[in-house]
Amino acid sequence: MKLPRLATYSVKGEPRYGAVLEGGIVDLSARYAKDYPTLREVIAAGKLVSLAEEAAGRTPVHALGEITWLPPVPAPEKIICIGVNYPDRNAEYKDGQDAPKYPSMFMRSPRSFVGHDTPLVRPRASAQLDYEGEIVLVIGKAGRHIPESTALDHIAALTLCNEGSVRDWLRHAKFNVTQGKNFDSSGSLGPWLVPYMRESQITDIRLTTHVNGELRQDDRTSRLMFPFRYLISYISTFATLVPGDVIVTGTPTGAGARFDPPRYLKPGDVIEIEAEGIGRLRNGVVDEA
Repeated sequence: MKLPRLATYSVKGEPRYGAVLEGGIVDLSARYAKDYPTLREVIAAGKLVSLAEEAAGRTPVHALGEITWLPPVPAPEKIICIGVNYPDRNAEYKDGQDAPKYPSMFMRSPRSFVGHDTPLVRPRASAQLDYEGEIVLVIGKAGRHIPESTALDHIAALTLCNEGSVRDWLRHAKFNVTQGKNFDSSGSLGPWLVPYMRESQITDIRLTTHVNGELRQDDRTSRLMFPFRYLISYISTFATLVPGDVIVTGTPTGAGARFDPPRYLKPGDVIEIEAEGIGRLRNGVVDEA
């Protein structure tokens, strides 16, 4: 049985969570908020699948048109982003170096992300807002020094990310990219969580990015230089992974900065990130007020 997707959203400004069905959303927070105030607590309790199964037979109470989508995991302890994880991305740098021995990574803040169907914000400080379509792992079981052989057991769900970057601000310092990766509302997460059920669900997923209907990025997770098992094991060597942690696993070649001339995002553009078995994450673009 295909389980419903679980989403965080708001109605008239009130945050809620529920199961996304074809006809709308089943409000699970109305029933379970006392025990699980948000989806992060649902994840920690290991209840994503059981709540999704329970919601499958219920009637939606919110139409999709009346909600505001929010990032699926509220207030994650860690948002860890992986850089240069597809082989063609390594070649894009044209520095003559072999594939990296270890993954590049950096952290992002929750405030730098919006939900599905909410516009990304091009900041006053720069016109170089760029898109990066990525698949996201959401951790469900805590662990440290996790072996690769059991790493997938620590995944609760999958979702999508537009890991928006402000390109010139990535170069403001010698050793870090933090500034360009953390502008408010410059990226997005969602639309929902797909409960993780089996290894085949993530072995070979096609990931695409379209901008205004034009295909810009297209690759498969079977080509990752650092597969999901490895990432979970490697990160857990230096940090304890906890339920609700978000791992953004890397983007394919084809971001706007790689065109000649670069094709950065501008107000009115529409970016759609899509992955097999997960869904489609869509966002527009507006200028910062």
